Amino acid sequence: MTEWTKKQYNSYYNSYVPWLEDKYLAYFGENKTSYTAKENLKSMHPTGDKNLSGLQDTVADTAGDQLASKGLLGGVGDLSSKEGMNRAERGDTGPIDKEELDKRSKGGLGGMLGGK
Repeated sequence: MTEWTKKQYNSYYNSYVPWLEDKYLAYFGENKTSYTAKENLKSMHPTGDKNLSGLQDTVADTAGDQLASKGLLGGVGDLSSKEGMNRAERGDTGPIDKEELDKRSKGGLGGMLGGK
């Protein structure tokens, strides 16, 4: 019984946590790609200069905003967030089959979990 419980828990966790993360970031107008780009670019401060660090943070925010859902590259950011990062977190490296894509595009429960 314990193995079955662990398996079910992991299955639900892998399904819903990426979805919850996406919803949380969407509330702030972000996706995982834009958020990750901002955080990674902000973490690199090669000099201790305060002005240069401020400029770098501004550039990081601008670059990340372009990958956000309403940014210039929003489609790229959304696609890489949903189909790249979420699948990588789950360890899902196989191709998405046509049925899965159809289910996501039609809405319903499949649309809630993975599509629009």
